[in-house]
Amino acid sequence: MLLIYNIGISLYFCAIYFASFFNKKAKLWLTGRKNVVYKKFERSTWFHFASLGEFEQGRPLLEHARKNQPDTKIVVTFFSPSGYEIRKNTPFADAVYYLPLDTAANARAFIEAINPEAAIFTKYEYWYHYFNELHKKKIPLYVISGIFRPGQVFFKWYGGLHRRMLGFVTYFFVQDAASKELLQTIGISNVKVSGDTRFDRVWANAQHPKDLPVIHEFKNEHKLFIAGSTWPDDEALIVTLVKDFADWKFIFAPHEIGEEKIEKLIGLLPLNSAIRYSQIGEEAPPNPPRKGGLLIKTDAKVSPNGGDLEGAYQTLIIDNIGMLSSLYQYADVAFIGGGFGAGIHNTLEAAAFGLPVIFGPNYNKFKEAKDLISIKGGYSINDEPELKATVAYITEDIQRYNEMCQIVKDYVKENTGATKTIADHIHLF
Repeated sequence: MLLIYNIGISLYFCAIYFASFFNKKAKLWLTGRKNVVYKKFERSTWFHFASLGEFEQGRPLLEHARKNQPDTKIVVTFFSPSGYEIRKNTPFADAVYYLPLDTAANARAFIEAINPEAAIFTKYEYWYHYFNELHKKKIPLYVISGIFRPGQVFFKWYGGLHRRMLGFVTYFFVQDAASKELLQTIGISNVKVSGDTRFDRVWANAQHPKDLPVIHEFKNEHKLFIAGSTWPDDEALIVTLVKDFADWKFIFAPHEIGEEKIEKLIGLLPLNSAIRYSQIGEEAPPNPPRKGGLLIKTDAKVSPNGGDLEGAYQTLIIDNIGMLSSLYQYADVAFIGGGFGAGIHNTLEAAAFGLPVIFGPNYNKFKEAKDLISIKGGYSINDEPELKATVAYITEDIQRYNEMCQIVKDYVKENTGATKTIADHIHLF
């Protein structure tokens, strides 16, 4: 099985190599791992995150480590460019790298360089050679915010190698009792139900969100619908709301913000109704040049003080990364994208502000989404009629809406505390 695993790793590298000729993300993945010289530390604490979402999930523990052990060097690794490229300059780490490809030689060289006294992996990503090398060197390895489902390879008849990987883990901190029980069925008892550190992260953010005056002015006295981390299938549905809810404002924060993606989204919206966030500025003229329904690419920006932003545009499109978690403070209803594809994105960022959330049908891998549905604070939709009916149901009765918002907010608050539970148990921080 290890031979098959190693062959699979090699084939994955080959696939990335060929994809890098026409795919920007693949090229970043490849070039980011070339000719890297790793800093050598006498000792460090190593945090690994698959991508940006896992970074935000594990961030509370990372911040806790930085605050309580300021003299300990912290190394952060990412598998995906979407995490590394955005957080490569995080102040919470002394070094940030792409995780080298999982080979025995890479694992040995990397671990010898950073010399970790502990390794912390968030939610998932199980790499045989890294786990094995940590185990051989007797370096504690912790998995935090873990979640397990019966369909995963660990619980299949052919999952022997992957079960062996789990055996290298010093301790699992899982999100729910079902995960603990599932691990126990394969003989793993070094497990604690700690909850999900994402609750700590989103709750802290909701208590002190970044003020965004331009968004406040854009909303003015209108109801605001925010569509976060959307994909084209999500957007095709949501744009149907714009005409039916003419007295509402809409904000789209697409998951991908390439020029072609943004232009396509603008093309779906009513003529002259949308503006990009990058075209808003305080010092610019109030009326940028136009061509049809699209703003012409120019350095000119729209002044939020000139009345044009609030009066002329129903829809604002966020064409940058990093604002979404603060945008939700201004919303009345949130739609979370991804549910018509691989799976929904982060519902908790919106829920922390007490927002009812709507998402597509692919949510079953996400415990928090199922929880929100069970408490009637989250709603899964399959098509346009269901979307419109759900928005109407959420908003038409103000008393019901307020009760719904409070239930959602209480749910997030009541599930905080995972960071302290983990830190107290492993005694590192």
